[in-house]
Amino acid sequence: MRWNGNYQVSGKDPIIAGMPGRYATALFELAEEAGELKSAAEDLNAFAKALHESDDLERLVSSPVFTAEQQQGAIAAIVKKAGYSGLVANFFALVARNRRLFAVGDMIKAFNLLLARHKGEVDAEVTSATELSKAQIKSLKSTLKSAVGQDVELHTHVDPSLLGGLVVKIGSRMIDSSLKTKLNNLETTMKEVG
Repeated sequence: MRWNGNYQVSGKDPIIAGMPGRYATALFELAEEAGELKSAAEDLNAFAKALHESDDLERLVSSPVFTAEQQQGAIAAIVKKAGYSGLVANFFALVARNRRLFAVGDMIKAFNLLLARHKGEVDAEVTSATELSKAQIKSLKSTLKSAVGQDVELHTHVDPSLLGGLVVKIGSRMIDSSLKTKLNNLETTMKEVG
């Protein structure tokens, strides 16, 4: 593997360290050499979204009950139906063959982190109670850019249990302004007082 200052595995970024980081770095380097960074990122993020939304897919990648052959067959069918690029299809085949599907979510996060660094951006995970509008996303990007001093790539998720507000995670920093957390904090404070 080729390492340089832009995306070297380092101890200060635990998401890139370890096995998921090695897989992500290898895919990143291959995609960069092939000029397929954008399409690889789109395919990976589409898979991550499907993983987040499907209990069956989550069970397939995380359960040790499935054999390697069962996982390989299922992943091959998913990849074919989704129309992922050859590079990403080969990546998923390798991950399934090596029995590493349980870490595919972390591999995708590490890939996105490498891509954000490559583009001079900061990666931010945003969880909201409802789907954010394009105007809200634009406003949030602008606010975060002024706060961190870099362009921000947002990855949004919906969690209705938050009731309202946002949870924003940039690297290891988390800003939780969700109504759920505020209510939990209020409940804790009231218990301490009473």
